[in-house]
Amino acid sequence: MDNSRIEDLRRRVQKDPASIAFAQLAEECRRAGEHQEAIETCRAGLEIHPGYLSARVTLGRSLVELGQLDEAKSELSRVLDSAPDNLAAIRGLAEIHFRRGEIPEALAQYRKALVLAPNDPDLEETVTDLSKQVEPAAAESSGLTMAHMQEELQRQAPAPATIAPFEPVREPVPVPPIEESADASTWAADAQVGDMLTSAVDDRTTRMVAALEQWLDAIHVTRADRHA
Repeated sequence: MDNSRIEDLRRRVQKDPASIAFAQLAEECRRAGEHQEAIETCRAGLEIHPGYLSARVTLGRSLVELGQLDEAKSELSRVLDSAPDNLAAIRGLAEIHFRRGEIPEALAQYRKALVLAPNDPDLEETVTDLSKQVEPAAAESSGLTMAHMQEELQRQAPAPATIAPFEPVREPVPVPPIEESADASTWAADAQVGDMLTSAVDDRTTRMVAALEQWLDAIHVTRADRHA
């Protein structure tokens, strides 16, 4: 215990009772195990500075150590009303629930604290230990053992989808190939007919084009005579 620091703070507070150094003095006393002095110092200082939350946290934590749990809860709850994320107040409230044997409530508060301080190994260990106490107890109170829970999950699981029976793929019926004619003369005759038709179409097209040209020439001459 650093008695020199505590003595220095005592002198400052005695010299100026309105000094905010009271909060430091109270916290140093709490750490040194001087909980009664910490409580008295906090109450005196909070009469002048009622909004000094850190001093109210020190007051609540010192009250916890002296077993005055109702008063401690009142002080820490007052802190959390103004500062819901105050880690020290949350841990103090968790300690109160734990000392009262209210393990589920203590676990809830310790989990809140762990969210704010995720790398705190002490908090992690505390949450793990309390979870082992709370969660099996919750399962027993519901009347379900692990085997019962597994059976219930299987009973409520959706039925597997119905799969249609396998049907073999039917092979397509082969279509016999068209046999080529062995008569070469038939192919030759067909080719000759095609040539004749093509020639007739070309001749008809030529005659139509020639008639059209004559008609256009006649129209041109008629228009020229009118303008003469």
